[in-house]
Amino acid sequence: MNNGESSYRRFLAGDNEGLHEIICTYRAGLILYLNSFVQNVHTAEELTEDTFLELMIKRPKFLGKSSFKTWLYAIGRNIMAKYLRSHTKLSVVPLESQEYLADEENIESNYIKNEQKRMMHQALHRLKLDYRQVLYLIYFEGFSNTEAGLIMKKSDRQVRDLLYNAKKALKSELQRSGFDYEE
Repeated sequence: MNNGESSYRRFLAGDNEGLHEIICTYRAGLILYLNSFVQNVHTAEELTEDTFLELMIKRPKFLGKSSFKTWLYAIGRNIMAKYLRSHTKLSVVPLESQEYLADEENIESNYIKNEQKRMMHQALHRLKLDYRQVLYLIYFEGFSNTEAGLIMKKSDRQVRDLLYNAKKALKSELQRSGFDYEE
């Protein structure tokens, strides 16, 4: 039994410290995950709060069919989907407005790295939502294909195909924007 699951069981038994542990453990990752869809960190924070509020008020059953993290992210994804349905127009913060701090010793190297990150981020956001989601879940959050499938409500085969097509589309987007792609 992992920490999230045991903390949730303690919370359900009346120990509020269990919910506090869940929030401390999963808050940052869930915000990043939800921000990849809404592209607004403040909205992502609100959706994350709504996710934890759902745990606190509705106390859904965790059946153990997946990891606790997978289950929690699926709840967050459902809340985010409801939000997107009700808010058709999203406000996007342009990446150019974000400041990057450079290391004084190697300014040029850091500039190149930041530029590559910016190009990667922009290319990711030009992909279809499913492509962006599968890449984020597997490569940034470290979920397995099966766990990503549970969150996205897709079969293993669909996730595998989505991942293949998403990587292909990302490579194409990066090359189109002049990114030097290394095999």
